[in-house]
Amino acid sequence: MKMSHALLAAVAVGAITAPVAVQAAPAKHRAHRHVAARVTHKEDGQLRQEVSDLRAEVASLHQEIDSQRQTAATTQAQVAQTTAQVGALQTQVAAAPAPVTQEEVKTDIASAVETERKKPYFEFKGIHITPGGFLEAAGIYRQHNMSSDVNTNFGAIPFPNASSAHTSEGRFSSRQSRVSFLAEGKPNARTKVAMYGEFDFLGAAQTANSNESNSYNLRIRNLYGTIDWDRGNSGLHFLGGQSWSLMTMNADGIVPRTEASPVVIDAQYVVGFNWARQPGYRLAADFDNHHFWVAVSAENPQTTFAGAVPSIVTSYSNFSGGGGSTTGAGAGASLFNAAVKYSAGGTPDFIGKVAYQNVIAGHGVHLEAFALDRTNTAHIDNAGNSYNTNKAGYGFGGGMMVQVVPKVLDVQFSGMAGKGIGRYGTAGLPDVTFDGNGNIHPIKEFMMLGGIMIHATKALDIYGYAGEEQQNSARYGTYGTGLVTANDTGCFTEPLPGASSPCTGNTRRVRELTGGFWDRFYQGYFGHAQVGIQYAYVQRQLFYASDVGGEPQVGEGIGMLSFRYYPF
Repeated sequence: MKMSHALLAAVAVGAITAPVAVQAAPAKHRAHRHVAARVTHKEDGQLRQEVSDLRAEVASLHQEIDSQRQTAATTQAQVAQTTAQVGALQTQVAAAPAPVTQEEVKTDIASAVETERKKPYFEFKGIHITPGGFLEAAGIYRQHNMSSDVNTNFGAIPFPNASSAHTSEGRFSSRQSRVSFLAEGKPNARTKVAMYGEFDFLGAAQTANSNESNSYNLRIRNLYGTIDWDRGNSGLHFLGGQSWSLMTMNADGIVPRTEASPVVIDAQYVVGFNWARQPGYRLAADFDNHHFWVAVSAENPQTTFAGAVPSIVTSYSNFSGGGGSTTGAGAGASLFNAAVKYSAGGTPDFIGKVAYQNVIAGHGVHLEAFALDRTNTAHIDNAGNSYNTNKAGYGFGGGMMVQVVPKVLDVQFSGMAGKGIGRYGTAGLPDVTFDGNGNIHPIKEFMMLGGIMIHATKALDIYGYAGEEQQNSARYGTYGTGLVTANDTGCFTEPLPGASSPCTGNTRRVRELTGGFWDRFYQGYFGHAQVGIQYAYVQRQLFYASDVGGEPQVGEGIGMLSFRYYPF
């Protein structure tokens, strides 16, 4: 390229300087000047044309050189871009996982299948359905025969005047076996709807017996629906149906299915535990990142009565335990058992509750408090003057659960006090009594329960509870409860055949001390199995009676054994 430029330059210079050389020729050539001039002018024109052509060619060459430079620059840019892409591809190739082998594919498929099989629920039309429940084979022993299954009637422990008190009781039962289901769906990201059902076989129709077939019917424990609206750090919750009463202590906020019922084998739980399972409606809300909860409920009313009932009272709910009346109206009609008495009250029991839970210094803490308002109703017919009589009852209570040693030691306490609250206690003491004019008088009572749970190992839990329920006397002449004129002279005497030994006093107090353990000896893919043993000592005490100069009391020793298998 450089040689071509030099050659062109030389030619151009020669062409320009040639006329000057001709004009400077010596004089001896003047003779030919005219001819030479003509020739020179001719050649000069040609040379000038050639120079012009050469200049055009040089310009063309310059353009070609510029174009080649631009092409070279573009090529260099493309090469740089290609080099960068190659580098990126090399980086991706280096970062790419190694080729998946056939064995790895098989392993991944097997893992996915196993995960699917281990899901605790199955799906139906987008709804998650979770089955639950357990099979139980229980053994029951009672020191004094109470003719009871796996649930103990704590308020009716027999005194020695009853022949049953002189024989022990032993039986086996599978009736506490339980089946349940939970169906859940999410219409949108912030709303969840659910339905929960829980059933056992502790129902006893009039045809149920233990003679041969042991045919006992299924009964409702819980059957309700819920709607939960999630608002991030807060939420709103609705429940409708039969569930644990709002007053029952929870282990987590006020969340259904987290009720902190005692973990005993006895289906009637422990004396001092306040609870009910009944139809109603509940509205709850949580705040402060789910630490603080409030709730209100309207629940199915029932009222139990004790003491003598004046003849002018024609409609009430009967209470037959502890020497109470066994007559009166209120027998079941449509879809009710005709052998059972039912309340005449039409006002729901209203309950309000607040709860707080958090982790404080590494210890989980749950606190709650509640208030109960209820109305007790009876119908009076006094010589043609008929009317309803109402009396309000109330109660206040609360509870706490604390992880004293996280994952090792938990303690709990709950209690309740008020008037007309008996039916919410495990011992089932009466709510109200009457005076001679048929007026209702709610009975003052308190109940309390303390418990401890030791998680000895991942499989072994050891527990203990102590509880008490106690009522005050309500005396109105010859009516009421806790009458000092009650005849308790025969409480400790077994009567002769055909005779009787009077023991008519009302129950004042019931206490229980119980303990036991649960050992989950199998936990695996097929659910878990556990065995438990519980022993309880229960004491029933009557009101003071002048004829015996004290408060008669009797004790009952109870032992229970349970094997349970939870397949789900």
